Amino acid sequence: MHRKLTLILLALAASLAVGVGAAIAGTAGGKDDPGITPKSILLGGTAPLTGLASSYSSISKGAEAYFKYVNARGGINGRMITYKVLDDGYNPAQTVPLTRQLVEQDKVFAIFNGLGTESNLAVRPYLNQAKVPQLFVGSGGTTFGRDYAQYPDTIGFQPTYQAEGWVYGKYLAHMAPGATIAVLFQKDDYGKDLLSGLKRGLQRSNAKVIAAQPYDPLTSPDVSGQIAKLKASGADTLAIFATPAFVAQAYAAAAKLGWKPKHVINNSVGASTSTMAAASDGGRNKLVAGTISIAYLKDPNDSQWAKDKGMKLYRQILAKFAPGEDPADSLHVYGMAVAWTAVEALRKAGSNLTRAGLLQVLNKLTLTGNPFLLPGIAVKTAGKDHFPIEQMVLQRWVNGAWKSFGGLWTYRSE
Repeated sequence: MHRKLTLILLALAASLAVGVGAAIAGTAGGKDDPGITPKSILLGGTAPLTGLASSYSSISKGAEAYFKYVNARGGINGRMITYKVLDDGYNPAQTVPLTRQLVEQDKVFAIFNGLGTESNLAVRPYLNQAKVPQLFVGSGGTTFGRDYAQYPDTIGFQPTYQAEGWVYGKYLAHMAPGATIAVLFQKDDYGKDLLSGLKRGLQRSNAKVIAAQPYDPLTSPDVSGQIAKLKASGADTLAIFATPAFVAQAYAAAAKLGWKPKHVINNSVGASTSTMAAASDGGRNKLVAGTISIAYLKDPNDSQWAKDKGMKLYRQILAKFAPGEDPADSLHVYGMAVAWTAVEALRKAGSNLTRAGLLQVLNKLTLTGNPFLLPGIAVKTAGKDHFPIEQMVLQRWVNGAWKSFGGLWTYRSE
């Protein structure tokens, strides 16, 4: 009996030792977060791969090409990136279930580069409650930086729409002090942010907004009615804060009415080279010439970057990892710029990669040398400042291409 009891006690001791050892090992190594294995990182996102906003699919294609380039060079700390993109058609009602699928079924590590202001707003509460990083959202909505305390798992990337609108306002106040401005804007936080920023930039000047017309991208067949009302206001300047299909419609409608205002168009959404080329209708629509916008990315169509190392790298990556894609489509550059930033942030998070560790990096981030951003523009966050990019330059559409002018504008968020 004594021998039997001794054997039982020894077995219990051995079992306890194994349990304690496993617990220590688990503490030391950390339990892998979803989407992480010793050899892989799974990122997910939504984008309009079809529909009226499908031109934005170039962003996710550019990002995927850059990830493939990184994988070919050994990945991130030995891990290969898989990037799964689902088509939400630029419809927030589709974004929600698709994001849940990526998180709950596909078990992604983070939602990366999801496109659209309303789409990102629709899933932000869910992702923050689930503690899933909403990484570098594809929107300039001011809320994605301003409200970080409430939504700490969310971070933007590009200059905010308010900052962009503010630059246009300051430019018009200085260069066209008596300007009367009509605004076509998307009826959501994206369009409202740009309009608000424009008005802020115009403060204490004689230039002013005298008319504004919204449109709904999901229900408006076209914007010709809005353009007619804006023309009737007598404005001499038209600001177009719209997605690509509606940008082209706005220019065409103005031309049809014989209206020849000066034009301002927001870069972050509606002013890619391909969009402007379509709006110019093969050069027949002369209203496009002279349009003002902003830039923070290098434009592959701008001759000043013809020999630039970053643009050479861009073309090499696109040719090898996204064959058939048009290198003139500057939305691919955006995709690579945001993917480069994600890769560097993931590197800084270290080999023991966790969601919490990544968020610590994002809360205090300084990245310079992004080969796809304009010289002098850095990605920075610190303290209460959760707006990664706050610098931009002005540009003008001349002879079928964007030409930048002037120095860097820096917007300080309030």
